[in-house]
Amino acid sequence: MVALVTGGAGFVGSHLCERLIRDGRQVVCIDNLTTGRLANVKPLLGHSQFRFVSHDVVDALPTLPRIHRIYHLASPASPPAYQRHAVATMRVNSEGTRRLLDLAASDGARFLYASTSEVYGDPLEHPQSEAYRGNVSTTGPRSMYDEAKRYGEALTEAYAVERGVSTRTVRIFNTYGPRLDPKDGRVVSNFIVKP
Repeated sequence: MVALVTGGAGFVGSHLCERLIRDGRQVVCIDNLTTGRLANVKPLLGHSQFRFVSHDVVDALPTLPRIHRIYHLASPASPPAYQRHAVATMRVNSEGTRRLLDLAASDGARFLYASTSEVYGDPLEHPQSEAYRGNVSTTGPRSMYDEAKRYGEALTEAYAVERGVSTRTVRIFNTYGPRLDPKDGRVVSNFIVKP
């Protein structure tokens, strides 16, 4: 079983890579290190079941073995990062997602898209139910992230319906833990570092 983890040198992705290796999977980790850190996967670099590829999934993918599972976590996720890399954020969640879904279709791989609570925008409903459609702005200060993730979710669903790709979408909310950059700029890290 070969798993591809995009954004695998990021905070969440690096933990996923470790878990997959513990579970006996071969792992190909792709990360362009825009917000990921090589230090996050350094303990895995010598492991026979792990391969790190410095690459942007917006570009043509490198030669890969047959992939059985794709975990698409590549994207800046903190407000300072996705605002600083607005175009790259939109491209990785649109062009990169399409490229990876094409790979899933050709290899018969299961595809997981890591989305976000930001798809709800500035929600008027708390907590948000799965049926809630959101309160979003296409030009607001977070639009490059929430609109890109909304598109990524829609594209993932379209590939499931039209091309029969086995897909999953997860919306990650306020995650924190080891390897989270203390200057990340999200709510939990801000609470920790603010005096």
